[in-house]
This record gives sequence, C-alpha cells and structure tokens, in this order.
Amino acid sequence: MAGTPRPAGDDVRDAAVTTTSQPKESNVTMADRLRRAAVDTRPLAVPAYRRVLVGQGAALVGTMVTEVAIPVQIYAISHSSFYVGLAGLAGFVPIVVFGLYGGAVADAVDRRLLCLWASVVTWAVTIALLAQTLLGIGSVPLILVLVAVQGAGFAISSSSRGAIIPRIVSPDLVPAANTLSFTVGNIGQVLGPLAAGVLVAFPHGFAYAYGTDTLLFTMSLYSTFRLPAIESTSAAARSGLRAVLEGLRFISGNPVLLMSFAVDIAAMVLAMPNALFPEAAAARFHGGIGLLYSAVAIGSVLAGLFSGWIGRVRRQGRALTFAVVGWATAIALAGLARTLWLAVLLLALAGAADLVSAVYRQTMLQTYAPDEMRGRMQGVFTVVVSGGPRLGDLRAGAMAAGTTLTIAWSGSALLCVVLVIAIALSVRPFWHYDAQQVKSPAAQGLS
Repeated sequence: MAGTPRPAGDDVRDAAVTTTSQPKESNVTMADRLRRAAVDTRPLAVPAYRRVLVGQGAALVGTMVTEVAIPVQIYAISHSSFYVGLAGLAGFVPIVVFGLYGGAVADAVDRRLLCLWASVVTWAVTIALLAQTLLGIGSVPLILVLVAVQGAGFAISSSSRGAIIPRIVSPDLVPAANTLSFTVGNIGQVLGPLAAGVLVAFPHGFAYAYGTDTLLFTMSLYSTFRLPAIESTSAAARSGLRAVLEGLRFISGNPVLLMSFAVDIAAMVLAMPNALFPEAAAARFHGGIGLLYSAVAIGSVLAGLFSGWIGRVRRQGRALTFAVVGWATAIALAGLARTLWLAVLLLALAGAADLVSAVYRQTMLQTYAPDEMRGRMQGVFTVVVSGGPRLGDLRAGAMAAGTTLTIAWSGSALLCVVLVIAIALSVRPFWHYDAQQVKSPAAQGLS
C-alpha cells in the first residue's frame, strides 16, 4: 500500500533472491525437472537467514542428544515407561503457558533479544543436567523439574524464532525457508540421537551427552546474538493476557488455521511413539535405541532433499491431510514390526510424511496471519508442535503400562488415521483451501 512505512527488518529481507521465471514446459529437460524437485536453496542468499539456520542446526543437534539422554536416564533410574511419559507432562505445562505468553511478547518487543534471553535459560538448564549427572544424584523428580524449566525457555525462544523468518525473507521464499529449516532440523534429529546412542553407552555417558549439548548450544547463542534487531511493527502491541486471548480468537475464527492445528494435535498425541522406544529397544529389538530415535528424522532429511515440489502445491489443506494420514499409517505399521531394520524403515517413511505436513502447517500459519499477529501464532504453533508430542509421551507411557507395547504404539496410530480423515472432510474451507486463491482475513483488512 503506497505511503505505508516499511516494517523494521525489511532491509534484511531485501537481500532475498526473487523467484525466477520457469522455463516453458516444452523446453523442460530432465536436468530442469531434477532441479525443480531438489530442495530450494534461494533463502540461503539472505545473510540473516543463514545465521538463523546455522544457529538452529547447532542447537538442534545438541538438543536431540539431550532429548534422548533424558528418557534413557529416567528409564535407567526407574525402569518404567510411565516415568518416561511423565517427562512429557513435565515439559508440556510450561510449553503451553510460556509458548502462548512468549508469542504475545514476541509481537511487542525485539524478537531477536527475546529469542536470545530465552535461549540462555535453555542453555543454563543443560548445564544443570550435566551437574546433576556428575554429582550422581540419580533423582527422577529433579530431572523432571529441569525438563519443565527447559520447556519454558524453549517455548519462548521457538515462538520468537518462528516469527522472525517471515521478516527476513520475501513472502515467495517462505515455503522454501521453512523447508530448509525443517530439513536442517531433521539432520540434527538424525545426528543427535545417533550421537546420543553412542555417548550414553559409555561409562558416565549421560555426562558426555549433556556436555555435548552445552557446547553446541553455545554456538547457537552466538548465531542468535549476531542477528539484526527485529522490532515490533505495531506501536500499540500488547504482551499480556489480552494479547494472548486476541491470538486465540483469531485462530478460532479461522477454520483453516484451526484445522491445521487440530490434525497436528491428533498426529502428535495419538501417533507419537517416542516414549516407547526405550522399552522397545530393551524388550523387542535388544538394542538400537539411537536408530529408533533418529529414524523419523532420517526420513525427513531424505524427503527434504527432494522437496522442490512442496511450494508448488495449491491445495495445501488436502496435502496436509494426506501427509498426516501417511505419517500415522507408517507409525502403526512400525509398531507391528518385529525386526529393527523394518521398524526403522517404516519410521523413516513416517518422517518423510512429517516433513511435508510440517512445512504446510508452518507456511499456512505464517502467510495467513499479519506480522503483528505472527508471534502469537508461532506461540500456539510451539504449543501444538512441542506440547503435542509430550502429551503423546504421556499417553503412550500410560497405555504401555496398562495394556501392551503394540496397542500403545499401533492401535492409537490407527485411531489417528480415522480421526484425521473424518475431521478434515467435515471442514470444507480447510479441505478446499487454495494457497494461490484464498486471501486471509488479515490480509484483506490490510490491503
């Protein structure tokens, strides 16, 4: 709109490379087709985005080392999948509270500073986990408390970081930037669990794991420190409970966003088997804990290498539904596997579907909401994406304790398939959502 002041951070976005024209279909060669199918790397031309990506990659490798070490350490102390599931509950509550509130704060302050200070909290918790291991305390309640504090720091930093990306790349590059971010994150989720599987097998292995996370997270802090200021674009932005409620009302009034969260909650709560991996590795596969925790991410990385098509899909609601159904189906089949290699293969297929669903969820959220609402949208996104798996851990642990490993793993995932199909078909705006034709209510108000 002519005469509208440029938002802070647009000077960074100007470095982005604009979309180039595609060759005519009649002149498309096999090489052209392969390039279009490969991952879109244009956002890497933006220096600020590169810093975000490097910091995120380093942090996620270390974070995944810790996220594997914590449940394995709890299981080693308690020999109970139920206590492993409690770690999910301990992280869920602060993620809900601080994810929502942190998102509101991100809409009112410098998002870079907020992300930096929240990351410092997460870094300090990792040091505390290292200290309790070195001291040989062996207390499950203490670990659960540290998990809760870590969840709070992670929720705030994740809410602010997700809201930064649309400010540092041009709108046409948002799907590509999200795909790169998720792919790098998934590489971390491959390397982290594999490294954790090796480290925790050593004497004093938990100390090695937490120490590795501490060093890698230091690199992430430095990358965040070097980002430019990302100030709020709204002079009247609020950061209290009223702002949180405004964000929730915005979501509840838009079925496209509401359904994108609903299908993800179903996928994470009903078809997330992570809390069952220690028991499965010990009782069914007699090893392979690192492979189990990294298999989903391996599939996501491979899918990310051939993800150029994702940004060209218009019916994103249907694509998201199919991806979630594919995820839950592969998870259910993995729970029936009796050999480690087959379980890992099926979990990798689930990971490929998960990358697709994650990109569409994030892209729909970032492009549907105005900038002054993005922090709150990312706060809710953080609650769903990070809190959902923790509820899934609690559900899986409780089901495994009360039924069997197979029922807790596969039975619940099959229920997810049925539920997602039913709710997606019942909400027509979501099922028929066209990314190129549908204009968000927020955008209509700003045009």
